Amino acid sequence: MATATPPASVRKVRSLSTTLTAKEEGFSRETILLIAGAAVAVVFWIFAALNYVGVLNIQLRPGEGSGANPAIDFFVIGMICLMAPYGFAMTAKLRRIAKIEERLPDFLRDVAEAGRFGMTLPDAIVVASTGRYGLLTDEIKKMASQLEWGVPVSTALRLFEERVPTPLTQRVVSIVTRANEAGGNVADVLTMVAHDTREVQLAAASRRISMLTYVTVIYISFFVFLVTIYIMAAIFLPQMITAGSAVSSSSLASAGAVTLSYQYVPVLFLAFMVAVIVHAVGDGIMAGVLYDGRIPEGLQHATIMLISGWLIMRFVVPILNV
Repeated sequence: MATATPPASVRKVRSLSTTLTAKEEGFSRETILLIAGAAVAVVFWIFAALNYVGVLNIQLRPGEGSGANPAIDFFVIGMICLMAPYGFAMTAKLRRIAKIEERLPDFLRDVAEAGRFGMTLPDAIVVASTGRYGLLTDEIKKMASQLEWGVPVSTALRLFEERVPTPLTQRVVSIVTRANEAGGNVADVLTMVAHDTREVQLAAASRRISMLTYVTVIYISFFVFLVTIYIMAAIFLPQMITAGSAVSSSSLASAGAVTLSYQYVPVLFLAFMVAVIVHAVGDGIMAGVLYDGRIPEGLQHATIMLISGWLIMRFVVPILNV
């Protein structure tokens, strides 16, 4: 007995469901970058440990030998490999989604206007898909194509929500779907949702502008800290070493009256290096959370601060030899 071939619309819905399930089971590009970055970071951290114990002698700044400084170099490179790929990729994805959401109120208004002329919600979406909405245009055309293939409007909206997984999109899709199922004047609902969405976007933009001042203060304070360390390493600490050497060779030191433990100056400089790393990671994450409310944005700032601080401390600030 021959099996009846399902209609094209049913086959299309099944294909979309299969694609969505496969996409949910796999890892996203950002997750893959995070896993790969973590693996590379572990390798560099192993190099750091081997350099610290003296098994390896790989120097990024010649003439230092094995020890704490090369170990810190590889530790910092590992931190950069861990944070940079995921932070920059996730930030780019979130900014793309933000640009898509930016034109969402315009699309909702156009759908509402089409609905006022007696069109159903699917027909209004198809008509509105001929407009230009920036990065949102491709997503709307995909949704319109699905509706033309006979996909139910609730399924098409759900697939759109999966492609743009943000709280704002999820809220809009949920309201529009329930309004369509309840019947009545969907155009009025769409108009109110468009107005509310625009208000949320304006509030978020106002928050980012107000937080930009704090982010600027964090960057300025971090680089002031680096300049302070440079001044101490270039002027104050060398004078301390010179004075300590003079005191140790004087008669007062031989009599035990005066001592100056200048040999601990390199340890103090190592503490400065650790402080720069901690400040770079902590301040960078705080700057991103303050500005955008998301940790990936903070990882991007932390990467910039960590690279800047490490390069200045290791290749600009003079080496202190006792």
